[in-house]
Amino acid sequence: MGADAKTAMNSVEISDAAAKRILSVLAREPDKKALRVSVEGGGCSGFSYKIDLTDSANDDDKVFEKDGATVLIDELSLVYMGGSVIDFVDDLIGQSFQIKNPNAVASCGCGTSFSI
Repeated sequence: MGADAKTAMNSVEISDAAAKRILSVLAREPDKKALRVSVEGGGCSGFSYKIDLTDSANDDDKVFEKDGATVLIDELSLVYMGGSVIDFVDDLIGQSFQIKNPNAVASCGCGTSFSI
């Protein structure tokens, strides 16, 4: 694997829509500083995403920023999420953060769990 491919697999992109929504949510939560995304075992496809707000970074967090919006992902979760795009979608079905993960070989209908 070349250096560019390895770097891509250790990074996560934040879409413009996600950055805007993160900033909007954090503006209403003054004690929170970032959006935390992690991967946990479970869900209907094997792994699930957990998304919440946090007031601080952990020692093993990788920090991703776009336009002032901060996303924290721990090193273990990044193994499963490397190369992903975090997006925010607002459509007729509803509003949600969505993760487009190139590592997932299958996902559930609701988009919150996946398998590798």
